[in-house]
Amino acid sequence: MRLVTGVAVLLLTAWGALALWHQVPQPAVRWFTLALWAAAGLSMVAALTGLLSRKSCNFTAVVFVSAVAILAAWWSTLQPSHHRLWADDVAQLLEARIDGDHVQLKNVRNFEWRSETDYTPRWENRTYDLTRLRSADLVLSYWMGPHIAHTLVSFGFDGGERVVFSLEIRKERHESFSAIGGFFRQFEQILVAADERDIVRTRSNARGEAVYLYRLQMSQANVRALFLEYLHAANELRRTPRFYNTLTSNCTTIVFELARLIAPALPADYRLLLSGHFAEYIHDLHGLTPGHRYAELQALGHINERALASDASGDDFSMSIRQGVPGVPADEVSP
Repeated sequence: MRLVTGVAVLLLTAWGALALWHQVPQPAVRWFTLALWAAAGLSMVAALTGLLSRKSCNFTAVVFVSAVAILAAWWSTLQPSHHRLWADDVAQLLEARIDGDHVQLKNVRNFEWRSETDYTPRWENRTYDLTRLRSADLVLSYWMGPHIAHTLVSFGFDGGERVVFSLEIRKERHESFSAIGGFFRQFEQILVAADERDIVRTRSNARGEAVYLYRLQMSQANVRALFLEYLHAANELRRTPRFYNTLTSNCTTIVFELARLIAPALPADYRLLLSGHFAEYIHDLHGLTPGHRYAELQALGHINERALASDASGDDFSMSIRQGVPGVPADEVSP
């Protein structure tokens, strides 16, 4: 029992130290609070292992419990907000207005990216006719090895219009992404709607991430339902800010959560956590183009070479990246 309690205390001490590290901005205050917290935790471990006298053990337990209570109270005061000095690419919140078959989107991002740090900001208002909504594509962008990917969904309309939805961290201007920080309320979340040349091209061409595109096999009714669920999620997030969480509230879990509103029987799977395997999960549920092995869909869906070539040739980006992708009809890849 003492061993189990000791391990629990060590884990709690480590969690608290990481929370303080990511949430206390002033270095002097951060190191001071970290030292006090670590001293309380390690002293409690020493007490549990019998290294302290009985009297000292009682005092140490009181100090540790008090420290935990103070930490928990402080943690509860951390609240998400829409009112911070945001980075340019997440500065505007998406707003959707739905009127029957017509949708108005305010703050669709359409930046011109020359590099990851050199860009021309551009936010647009766009309208869409849901009767012309035609397709949905799953896009995975690998930025940290084969097991972790950023998940996006691109919706296509008759006439070649496209809009991509992506749940992302909402960085402040002084911040940079941290997967660990995403566990400790360091970032809010934002649902971005963007042009493909912005949000897909910046990953394939400006950042050099490996990007894959798959045509989703969905009925027109379900494509429309998923599109509308994204809009409802955006409006809800606009009303109520939320923290991003690397594990439980991220770019992949939102796709699963929204899809479950349409098909509640979708099973949970470890590949929802290892987002780099999310497309394989969808394939196993018969959600990608039939008649192809997953490895074949993955190879044909790798867009980087075509994306880079479109820059050199001036060809339409969205048409170029879909060349040879199974399930994409000919009129979507040729003028």
